[in-house]
Amino acid sequence: MKVSLRAGELIYINGAVLRVDRKVAIELVNDVMFLLEGQVMQAADATTALRQLYFIVQLMLMNPTDHQDAATLYGQHCAALKAVCENQEMLAGLAAIDDLVGADRYYEALKRIRSLFPVEQAILSGTATNFPFEAA
Repeated sequence: MKVSLRAGELIYINGAVLRVDRKVAIELVNDVMFLLEGQVMQAADATTALRQLYFIVQLMLMNPTDHQDAATLYGQHCAALKAVCENQEMLAGLAAIDDLVGADRYYEALKRIRSLFPVEQAILSGTATNFPFEAA
């Protein structure tokens, strides 16, 4: 996998934080867990239940050698979300996320969580339907 970075940009690779001083392309030739700077959520931005789940999974990805506490918190938070959610699209997404996290595929789990942000926003604003498809 090839990753292009701009000067001054950060990348998080297997728990290490790297900053590049010039435009560079990095080729990752083995399995690594990484996040680009733009994909990192700050704690202050974890303002909704789904964004908190994102932040927890992000912690698991960024600290792969010591993520037991985050994994425990993830299990509790995900179970609580599933217990209160009635939206079928959100429930299906949470099940997929749980499968990805269970397989240590944190990057893909984060991507799936991000795809549910609009669904969560619709639920919070009261514009979401209970089913992903409406009758014609």
